[in-house]
Amino acid sequence: MMTGSAAAALVATALPSRGLAMAAADPGATRAKPLPLSAVRLKPSDYATAVEVNRGYLHRLSPDRFLHNVRKYAGLEPKAAIYGGWESDTIAGHSLGHYMTALVLMYQQTGDPEMRRRADYIVGELAEAQAKRGTGYVGALGRKRKDGTIVDGVEIFDEIVKGDIRSAGFDLNGSWSPMYTVHKLFAGLLDVHGGWGNARALAVAEGLGGYFERVFTALSPEQLQTVLGCEYGGMNDSYAELYARTGDARWLRMANLFYDHRVLDPLTRQEDTLANFHANTQVPKLVGLARIHEVTKGGDQPKATAARFFWERVVHHHSFAIGGNADREYFFAPDSIADHVTEQTCEHCNTYNMLKLTRHLYSWAPDGALFDYYERAHLNHVMAQQDPATGGFAYMMPLMTGAARDFSTTADDAFWCCVGSGMESHAKHGESIFWEGDDGGLTVNLYIPATAQWAARGAAVTLDTRYPFEGTSTLTFDRLRGGRFPVALRVPGWAAGRALVTVNGQPAEARFARGYAIVARRWKAGDRVAITLPLDLRLEPAAGDAKTVAVLRGPLVLAADLGGTDTPWEQADPALVGANILSGFAVADAASGRVATRGVVRPGDLPFVPFYRQYARRSAVYFKTFSEVEWQREAAAYVAEQTQRRAIAARSVDVMHLGEMQPERDHGLTSEISYPGTYRGRQSREARTGGYFEFGMKVKPGPLVLQATYWGGETNRAFDILVDNVKVATQRLENDRPGKFFDVDYPLPEALTRGKASVRVRFVPHDRKTAGPVFGVRLYAAAPGATA
Repeated sequence: MMTGSAAAALVATALPSRGLAMAAADPGATRAKPLPLSAVRLKPSDYATAVEVNRGYLHRLSPDRFLHNVRKYAGLEPKAAIYGGWESDTIAGHSLGHYMTALVLMYQQTGDPEMRRRADYIVGELAEAQAKRGTGYVGALGRKRKDGTIVDGVEIFDEIVKGDIRSAGFDLNGSWSPMYTVHKLFAGLLDVHGGWGNARALAVAEGLGGYFERVFTALSPEQLQTVLGCEYGGMNDSYAELYARTGDARWLRMANLFYDHRVLDPLTRQEDTLANFHANTQVPKLVGLARIHEVTKGGDQPKATAARFFWERVVHHHSFAIGGNADREYFFAPDSIADHVTEQTCEHCNTYNMLKLTRHLYSWAPDGALFDYYERAHLNHVMAQQDPATGGFAYMMPLMTGAARDFSTTADDAFWCCVGSGMESHAKHGESIFWEGDDGGLTVNLYIPATAQWAARGAAVTLDTRYPFEGTSTLTFDRLRGGRFPVALRVPGWAAGRALVTVNGQPAEARFARGYAIVARRWKAGDRVAITLPLDLRLEPAAGDAKTVAVLRGPLVLAADLGGTDTPWEQADPALVGANILSGFAVADAASGRVATRGVVRPGDLPFVPFYRQYARRSAVYFKTFSEVEWQREAAAYVAEQTQRRAIAARSVDVMHLGEMQPERDHGLTSEISYPGTYRGRQSREARTGGYFEFGMKVKPGPLVLQATYWGGETNRAFDILVDNVKVATQRLENDRPGKFFDVDYPLPEALTRGKASVRVRFVPHDRKTAGPVFGVRLYAAAPGATA
């Protein structure tokens, strides 16, 4: 155990800070790189289980079903029926690209030859379809015509070249985020080429790149920015990578062309304007900027600055305890975590891409603080995202007390974006454990049991550990071409400078810097270096609210276990009460991470367990804290508010988040003279004279109540609310609740919903008036005994 000045030095370097995250990188330089995934094999652990479950899932999927539209739209006969879910919509083809990348990763992680065979087969099919078209284009994406039929999406690019551009966030000329879909295919082709040198994959990628070069270089700067207002994934990343593979300067010019000034310019100025932007639309853009910086001769410092600043702001001001970010897919105001603990937190794709960005930043300026975040998000979010029982994936990772995870099923009929990123994430759990630096040394960044081949030193190493449940990890050199070099073992910031390092069982002279314990010596085969970290319990306040906390033990976010998902949680949110709350926690079973409580949880004690393992369980992650005096004074009001909120949430049939692109798309919103808006961090929609907005909502038998949310300071607003064209209410807003949002309930006649699965809700303004803004609509079952 370190003492004195050595410990003090470690405290100064190991704790995450803005200074560490913003450390400057040499232009274009790479100072560290991970050992290849193909050189790492996982030993038994939850990580290895996740990979094996995912391998079975990838085997179950059919390449020909993913290729259905690719062949059909190229004039070739499909070989299998198309998949359902998103793959039957105009975003078809995004899963094919993810699948190709996942096959490559799984082949590298496990050596399974079937993964490589399938990837090569898909490339062959794509090459055939591309040749049949003769333009360089190949793909499966569609576009929806006014009559609802879906046709080959390539026709939208002909329209765009002619200047006919209709861009609306997730929709471009009637196609759902088409450039996002193109990027997934582009990335998949480059990954197959990079995996084992499949030259055909690179040729198809160059043909695809050339097609879109002709489309985008035909646009004026203003037209280009209009197109880039629609989600385009990481097109800049793929073009930068194509340049790195070929050296053709055309592709670097294209990478720089995909630059959304509205979002990216403020980041280069180190301004956080992220609130109310769709989160995963933005993260890939910054990954692309990082790659452009790396492949540009002399670097591209403004892009590097933007990437580092974005990472720092998202990690320290927009992220939850599990490392995920965003609420209902959108960034919110910085340091307002406690206001956004909902059932729709932490989209997996966001974290999947944030981990990619972290790896880029780390390669420029290795610092343990970057991997403190990586570990947090990888362990607590990514590992929670896959159901080990079925192989299904979660879209959101709900942090609201009592919420259940919603996994895709074995029916394979979802294919959300997070199914695609999930099949990748759980094929590569070994990719960031071991790194080699420009000092010739080996770094251990993640304590995951594994073996690895370190070619530079002719070495074979084994990492043995039960971390994060136990604090000791041991690295053994099973084979080594002897020599002197440093071994760096990450010491997380939460360890607060306490780490015990031994070599061959004896205390080691370790130097502590940049969040690492570094042992530099002459190593030989058979040597063992071990690190023991203290897995103390701690409370971590939500950014911006010291009275709302999460409970952690070492890197693990702990959750209060509220029971199985088959039983709804209908009680008030648990709270933590006392002057020394942690004194009421004690580790009950270190091997499983189970922690017992005594006297500090209200209304009663609850067991705490690792959050990520709560696959089929309900959890509480964030807790309001009170002193005993505060609790006695506020308990009744707190419980009453929680009970009322939870009762309505439990009876909710459907919820519409107006002003947000994905919910509006999911609910089939139509409108005229209607506009989305944002006020006080909340999104809304209004309609003005002569207009309307309308959307679908699910219903169920029995009395139902329609609830709408308004801002209490609105004046001179008057409008009707209709359900299936029947007026159910007239609403006037005249400064009803100054300074706050408020809800209005509209009981619905049962005759309006009887025998239906859904209804259409319509807001229509009176003459020379405005309907709304409406900040959300909920349809919930009336309390028992109520009638309309």
